[in-house]
Amino acid sequence: MTISKAHALIALAAAAALPLAACADPTSTNSSTSSSTSGTDTSTAAATTPSYDVSKIPTVDDIAALVPDEVKQRGTLRNGASADYAPAEFLGDDSQTAQGYDVDINKALAKVMGLNDGTTNHAEFPTIIPALGTKFDVGISSFTITSEREKQANLISYVQVGSAYGVAAGNPKNFDPTDPCGKTIGVQTGTAQEDYANELSEQCVADGKDKITIMPHDLQTDITTKVIGGQYDATFADSTVIGYTATQSDGKIEQVGDVIESAPQGVAINKNDEQLTQAVQKAMQYLMDNGYLKDILATYGAQDAALTTAELNPATND
Repeated sequence: MTISKAHALIALAAAAALPLAACADPTSTNSSTSSSTSGTDTSTAAATTPSYDVSKIPTVDDIAALVPDEVKQRGTLRNGASADYAPAEFLGDDSQTAQGYDVDINKALAKVMGLNDGTTNHAEFPTIIPALGTKFDVGISSFTITSEREKQANLISYVQVGSAYGVAAGNPKNFDPTDPCGKTIGVQTGTAQEDYANELSEQCVADGKDKITIMPHDLQTDITTKVIGGQYDATFADSTVIGYTATQSDGKIEQVGDVIESAPQGVAINKNDEQLTQAVQKAMQYLMDNGYLKDILATYGAQDAALTTAELNPATND
Protein backbone atom coordinates (compact mmCIF):
# COMPACT_ATOMS: atom_id res chain seq x y z
CA MET A 1 0.00 0.00 0.00
CA THR A 2 1.45 3.34 -1.00
CA ILE A 3 0.83 6.13 1.47
CA SER A 4 -0.15 9.36 -0.26
CA LYS A 5 -2.72 12.08 -0.04
CA ALA A 6 -5.27 11.37 -2.76
CA HIS A 7 -7.91 14.06 -2.97
CA ALA A 8 -9.86 12.82 -5.95
CA LEU A 9 -11.42 9.59 -4.72
CA ILE A 10 -14.69 10.87 -3.29
CA ALA A 11 -16.41 14.19 -3.97
CA LEU A 12 -17.46 16.32 -1.04
CA ALA A 13 -20.94 15.40 0.02
CA ALA A 14 -21.92 18.97 0.83
CA ALA A 15 -20.15 22.24 0.18
CA ALA A 16 -21.28 23.56 3.55
CA ALA A 17 -19.73 20.70 5.51
CA LEU A 18 -16.99 21.61 7.98
CA PRO A 19 -13.97 19.36 7.27
CA LEU A 20 -12.12 18.11 10.35
CA ALA A 21 -9.94 14.95 9.93
CA ALA A 22 -1.90 10.02 4.99
CA CYS A 23 -2.80 7.30 3.27
CA ALA A 24 -5.90 8.88 1.88
CA ASP A 25 -7.81 12.06 2.68
CA PRO A 26 -9.57 12.16 6.02
CA THR A 27 -12.17 14.86 6.54
CA SER A 28 -14.68 15.62 9.25
CA THR A 29 -16.60 18.26 11.11
CA ASN A 30 -17.07 19.68 14.57
CA SER A 31 -20.76 18.95 14.33
CA SER A 32 -22.79 15.90 13.48
CA THR A 33 -22.40 16.44 9.74
CA SER A 34 -19.29 15.65 7.75
CA SER A 35 -17.90 14.86 4.30
CA SER A 36 -14.91 13.06 2.85
CA THR A 37 -12.77 13.35 -0.21
CA SER A 38 -10.94 10.08 0.35
CA GLY A 39 -10.18 9.50 3.95
CA THR A 40 -11.06 9.56 7.55
CA ASP A 41 -13.36 11.81 9.52
CA THR A 42 -12.28 12.08 13.14
CA SER A 43 -14.71 14.49 14.76
CA THR A 44 -16.90 14.01 17.77
CA ALA A 45 -20.09 15.98 18.28
CA ALA A 46 -18.91 17.40 21.59
CA ALA A 47 -15.25 17.81 20.66
CA THR A 48 -13.50 21.13 21.04
CA THR A 49 -11.30 22.16 18.14
CA PRO A 50 -7.69 22.30 19.39
CA SER A 51 -4.98 24.79 18.45
CA TYR A 52 -1.42 25.61 19.52
CA ASP A 53 -0.35 29.04 20.78
CA VAL A 54 2.81 29.96 18.84
CA SER A 55 3.31 33.31 20.61
CA LYS A 56 6.03 31.89 22.88
CA ILE A 57 8.20 30.80 19.93
CA PRO A 58 11.08 33.26 19.43
CA THR A 59 12.53 34.73 16.27
CA VAL A 60 15.96 33.33 15.43
CA ASP A 61 17.94 36.16 13.90
CA ASP A 62 20.32 33.98 11.88
CA ILE A 63 17.36 32.22 10.29
CA ALA A 64 15.40 35.45 9.77
CA ALA A 65 18.38 36.80 7.85
CA LEU A 66 17.93 34.02 5.27
CA VAL A 67 14.34 34.97 4.41
CA PRO A 68 13.98 36.43 0.89
CA ASP A 69 13.33 40.18 0.78
CA GLU A 70 9.96 39.78 -0.90
CA VAL A 71 8.71 37.58 1.93
CA LYS A 72 10.26 39.88 4.57
CA GLN A 73 8.55 42.93 3.12
CA ARG A 74 5.22 41.15 3.01
CA GLY A 75 5.71 39.93 6.57
CA THR A 76 3.62 36.83 5.98
CA LEU A 77 4.47 33.21 5.18
CA ARG A 78 1.68 32.16 2.83
CA ASN A 79 0.73 28.49 3.01
CA GLY A 80 -1.54 26.62 0.62
CA ALA A 81 -3.36 23.60 2.03
CA SER A 82 -6.31 21.47 1.06
CA ALA A 83 -8.24 22.01 4.28
CA ASP A 84 -10.12 18.73 4.37
CA TYR A 85 -7.76 16.46 6.26
CA ALA A 86 -7.94 16.54 10.04
CA PRO A 87 -5.95 16.64 12.19
CA ALA A 88 -3.44 18.13 9.75
CA GLU A 89 -5.58 20.79 8.07
CA PHE A 90 -9.31 21.37 8.23
CA LEU A 91 -11.84 24.18 8.31
CA GLY A 92 -13.07 25.46 11.67
CA ASP A 93 -16.55 26.19 12.92
CA ASP A 94 -16.99 29.12 10.52
CA SER A 95 -16.33 26.87 7.48
CA GLN A 96 -13.64 29.36 6.42
CA THR A 97 -10.76 29.43 8.89
CA ALA A 98 -8.11 26.77 8.36
CA GLN A 99 -7.01 24.88 11.47
CA GLY A 100 -4.86 21.84 12.25
CA TYR A 101 -1.27 21.00 13.02
CA ASP A 102 -0.01 21.96 9.56
CA VAL A 103 -1.65 25.37 10.00
CA ASP A 104 0.02 25.82 13.40
CA ILE A 105 3.37 24.62 12.02
CA ASN A 106 3.24 27.30 9.34
CA LYS A 107 2.60 29.94 12.01
CA ALA A 108 5.49 28.56 14.05
CA LEU A 109 7.84 28.69 11.06
CA ALA A 110 6.83 32.31 10.46
CA LYS A 111 7.68 33.17 14.08
CA VAL A 112 11.15 31.62 13.85
CA MET A 113 11.72 33.42 10.55
CA GLY A 114 10.85 36.82 12.04
CA LEU A 115 7.62 37.29 10.11
CA ASN A 116 4.42 38.81 11.45
CA ASP A 117 2.23 35.84 10.65
CA GLY A 118 1.82 32.56 8.83
CA THR A 119 -1.43 32.33 6.91
CA THR A 120 -3.09 29.25 5.42
CA ASN A 121 -5.59 29.42 2.59
CA HIS A 122 -7.53 26.49 1.19
CA ALA A 123 -6.63 25.26 -2.29
CA GLU A 124 -7.46 22.08 -4.14
CA PHE A 125 -4.64 19.65 -3.50
CA PRO A 126 -3.33 19.30 -7.10
CA THR A 127 -3.11 23.10 -7.51
CA ILE A 128 -0.81 23.80 -4.54
CA ILE A 129 2.62 22.83 -5.91
CA PRO A 130 2.10 24.67 -9.24
CA ALA A 131 1.23 27.83 -7.24
CA LEU A 132 4.41 27.82 -5.12
CA GLY A 133 6.42 30.99 -5.64
CA THR A 134 3.41 32.95 -6.88
CA LYS A 135 0.25 32.47 -4.81
CA PHE A 136 1.91 30.51 -1.99
CA ASP A 137 5.34 30.53 -0.37
CA VAL A 138 4.99 27.02 1.05
CA GLY A 139 2.68 24.05 0.73
CA ILE A 140 2.16 22.38 4.11
CA SER A 141 -0.66 20.01 3.29
CA SER A 142 0.31 16.43 4.18
CA PHE A 143 2.44 15.99 1.08
CA THR A 144 3.83 12.47 1.17
CA ILE A 145 7.39 12.70 -0.13
CA THR A 146 7.73 10.86 -3.44
CA SER A 147 10.35 10.96 -6.16
CA GLU A 148 7.79 12.46 -8.53
CA ARG A 149 6.99 15.31 -6.14
CA GLU A 150 10.68 15.95 -5.56
CA LYS A 151 10.97 16.67 -9.29
CA GLN A 152 8.26 19.33 -8.93
CA ALA A 153 9.24 21.03 -5.65
CA ASN A 154 11.72 21.03 -2.81
CA LEU A 155 10.36 18.95 0.06
CA ILE A 156 11.50 19.26 3.68
CA SER A 157 10.54 16.30 5.87
CA TYR A 158 8.84 16.93 9.22
CA VAL A 159 6.43 14.07 10.04
CA GLN A 160 6.13 10.36 9.30
CA VAL A 161 2.62 8.98 8.86
CA GLY A 162 1.33 5.47 8.26
CA SER A 163 -1.73 3.37 9.10
CA ALA A 164 -2.74 1.99 12.48
CA TYR A 165 -5.50 0.06 14.24
CA GLY A 166 -7.61 1.63 16.97
CA VAL A 167 -9.55 -0.36 19.56
CA ALA A 168 -11.72 0.43 22.56
CA ALA A 169 -9.69 1.38 25.63
CA GLY A 170 -8.08 -1.67 27.18
CA ASN A 171 -8.69 -3.72 24.01
CA PRO A 172 -11.62 -5.62 25.55
CA LYS A 173 -12.05 -7.78 22.43
CA ASN A 174 -8.37 -8.79 22.49
CA PHE A 175 -7.88 -7.68 18.90
CA ASP A 176 -4.52 -8.84 17.52
CA PRO A 177 -3.27 -6.43 14.84
CA THR A 178 -0.97 -9.14 13.47
CA ASP A 179 -3.93 -11.46 12.83
CA PRO A 180 -7.12 -9.56 11.90
CA CYS A 181 -8.68 -12.60 10.18
CA GLY A 182 -12.25 -13.26 11.28
CA LYS A 183 -12.59 -9.84 12.92
CA THR A 184 -14.94 -6.96 12.21
CA ILE A 185 -13.09 -3.78 11.28
CA GLY A 186 -14.51 -0.33 10.56
CA VAL A 187 -12.90 1.78 7.84
CA GLN A 188 -13.81 5.02 6.16
CA THR A 189 -15.14 4.66 2.65
CA GLY A 190 -12.62 5.38 -0.09
CA THR A 191 -9.51 5.23 2.06
CA ALA A 192 -6.32 3.34 1.32
CA GLN A 193 -7.06 1.47 4.54
CA GLU A 194 -10.29 0.13 3.05
CA ASP A 195 -8.33 -1.19 0.07
CA TYR A 196 -5.65 -2.66 2.30
CA ALA A 197 -8.21 -4.33 4.58
CA ASN A 198 -9.75 -5.99 1.53
CA GLU A 199 -6.31 -7.26 0.49
CA LEU A 200 -5.74 -8.62 3.99
CA SER A 201 -9.12 -10.33 3.94
CA GLU A 202 -8.35 -12.01 0.63
CA GLN A 203 -5.09 -13.26 2.10
CA CYS A 204 -6.94 -14.60 5.15
CA VAL A 205 -9.21 -16.66 2.89
CA ALA A 206 -6.25 -17.85 0.81
CA ASP A 207 -4.63 -19.02 4.04
CA GLY A 208 -7.72 -20.98 5.02
CA LYS A 209 -8.82 -18.51 7.69
CA ASP A 210 -12.06 -16.57 8.11
CA LYS A 211 -12.41 -13.40 6.07
CA ILE A 212 -12.35 -9.96 7.67
CA THR A 213 -15.77 -8.36 7.95
CA ILE A 214 -15.06 -4.88 6.62
CA MET A 215 -17.56 -2.18 7.60
CA PRO A 216 -17.15 1.02 5.53
CA HIS A 217 -18.60 4.31 6.78
CA ASP A 218 -18.58 7.87 5.50
CA LEU A 219 -17.73 9.20 8.98
CA GLN A 220 -14.98 8.04 11.31
CA THR A 221 -17.15 9.18 14.22
CA ASP A 222 -19.71 6.49 13.34
CA ILE A 223 -16.95 3.87 13.36
CA THR A 224 -15.59 5.16 16.66
CA THR A 225 -19.03 4.82 18.28
CA LYS A 226 -19.32 1.21 17.15
CA VAL A 227 -15.81 0.30 18.30
CA ILE A 228 -16.42 1.84 21.72
CA GLY A 229 -19.82 0.12 21.89
CA GLY A 230 -18.35 -3.28 21.05
CA GLN A 231 -20.04 -3.84 17.68
CA TYR A 232 -16.67 -3.69 15.88
CA ASP A 233 -13.38 -5.20 16.98
CA ALA A 234 -11.26 -2.34 15.66
CA THR A 235 -10.96 0.58 13.28
CA PHE A 236 -8.18 1.02 10.72
CA ALA A 237 -7.06 4.53 9.69
CA ASP A 238 -4.08 6.87 9.34
CA SER A 239 -1.86 6.75 12.42
CA THR A 240 -2.37 10.48 13.01
CA VAL A 241 -6.12 10.00 12.68
CA ILE A 242 -6.09 7.24 15.31
CA GLY A 243 -4.15 9.53 17.64
CA TYR A 244 -6.57 12.39 17.02
CA THR A 245 -9.55 10.09 17.52
CA ALA A 246 -8.10 8.98 20.85
CA THR A 247 -7.78 12.62 21.90
CA GLN A 248 -11.25 13.60 20.73
CA SER A 249 -12.84 10.55 22.39
CA ASP A 250 -11.20 11.28 25.76
CA GLY A 251 -9.17 8.09 25.55
CA LYS A 252 -12.06 5.76 24.77
CA ILE A 253 -10.13 4.73 21.65
CA GLU A 254 -6.46 3.71 21.75
CA GLN A 255 -3.94 2.55 19.18
CA VAL A 256 -2.94 -1.10 19.24
CA GLY A 257 0.07 -2.49 17.39
CA ASP A 258 2.68 -0.72 15.30
CA VAL A 259 2.24 1.84 12.56
CA ILE A 260 2.08 0.14 9.15
CA GLU A 261 3.55 1.36 5.86
CA SER A 262 4.77 4.70 7.23
CA ALA A 263 6.25 7.37 4.97
CA PRO A 264 7.57 10.92 5.52
CA GLN A 265 5.63 14.01 4.60
CA GLY A 266 7.22 17.32 3.67
CA VAL A 267 6.86 21.07 3.38
CA ALA A 268 6.82 21.94 -0.32
CA ILE A 269 8.71 25.00 -1.64
CA ASN A 270 9.31 26.27 -5.15
CA LYS A 271 12.16 24.26 -6.68
CA ASN A 272 14.00 27.41 -7.75
CA ASP A 273 13.77 29.26 -4.44
CA GLU A 274 16.96 28.11 -2.72
CA GLN A 275 16.94 31.00 -0.24
CA LEU A 276 13.45 30.33 1.11
CA THR A 277 14.15 26.59 1.09
CA GLN A 278 17.18 27.10 3.31
CA ALA A 279 15.27 29.39 5.67
CA VAL A 280 12.36 26.98 6.04
CA GLN A 281 14.63 23.97 6.49
CA LYS A 282 16.59 25.69 9.28
CA ALA A 283 13.40 26.98 10.89
CA MET A 284 11.87 23.50 10.86
CA GLN A 285 15.03 22.04 12.38
CA TYR A 286 14.83 24.68 15.11
CA LEU A 287 11.23 23.67 15.87
CA MET A 288 12.36 20.05 16.07
CA ASP A 289 15.43 20.69 18.22
CA ASN A 290 13.56 22.81 20.74
CA GLY A 291 10.50 20.56 21.09
CA TYR A 292 8.03 22.91 19.46
CA LEU A 293 7.17 20.58 16.59
CA LYS A 294 6.34 17.73 18.94
CA ASP A 295 4.31 20.05 21.16
CA ILE A 296 2.28 21.26 18.19
CA LEU A 297 1.61 17.71 17.06
CA ALA A 298 0.74 16.64 20.62
CA THR A 299 -2.08 19.19 20.63
CA TYR A 300 -3.72 16.98 18.01
CA GLY A 301 -2.68 13.60 19.43
CA ALA A 302 -0.08 13.20 16.67
CA GLN A 303 3.18 13.62 18.61
CA ASP A 304 4.46 10.19 17.57
CA ALA A 305 4.58 11.38 13.95
CA ALA A 306 7.30 13.96 14.65
CA LEU A 307 10.63 13.57 12.88
CA THR A 308 13.91 14.83 14.35
CA THR A 309 15.71 15.84 11.15
CA ALA A 310 14.36 18.34 8.62
CA GLU A 311 15.84 16.64 5.59
CA LEU A 312 15.73 18.29 2.16
CA ASN A 313 14.49 15.98 -0.61
CA PRO A 314 15.21 12.73 1.24
CA ALA A 315 15.58 9.46 -0.62
CA THR A 316 12.26 7.72 -1.30
CA ASN A 317 11.25 4.09 -1.60
CA ASP A 318 8.77 4.55 -4.44
